[in-house]
Amino acid sequence: MNRQKYNVRNANTSEFEEIGKLMVQVYSQLEGFPSATDHPDYYKVLANIGELTKKPNTELLVAVSPKGKIGGAVVYFSDMTYYGSGGTATKEQNASGFRLLAVAPQTRGQGIGKLLTHTCIQKAKKNKHAQVIIHTTKSMQTAWEMYKKLGFKRSPDLDFMQSNLQVFGFRLVF
Repeated sequence: MNRQKYNVRNANTSEFEEIGKLMVQVYSQLEGFPSATDHPDYYKVLANIGELTKKPNTELLVAVSPKGKIGGAVVYFSDMTYYGSGGTATKEQNASGFRLLAVAPQTRGQGIGKLLTHTCIQKAKKNKHAQVIIHTTKSMQTAWEMYKKLGFKRSPDLDFMQSNLQVFGFRLVF
């Protein structure tokens, strides 16, 4: 596999459409994850991912190769008020969060998910927050395992149901 060094930065508005297509592609291919037909509003958020950057303290981060190819993306929230999940996460204080992490199928196995996650953790520390909040589902086992290896712990108090989909909360406390 040809491993490249990826750089993480804020996405440019000119990249929003491409990142939205990547998000829809990645999430629609997750085994056991609801389809666009089952959750059209969720997929609309994915397709229009750049719209989230209009919320205060919200960044769309992108991992880019030296040749400018997008390998993955994630949305980082330095104010949990705008996190946009169900459950109690939006009421968390002294916390950052990230959602909607996606790695392009052709770049998997190159550490891009971990790089994006580390970037979010560093941003939370820079903001002097005490924890990072995330959510995942059973369909996202690769991400789930990565988060556990990075020190995230299950937090059932953050769990919620999105229609008929169980969503599981995790915390990384500093």
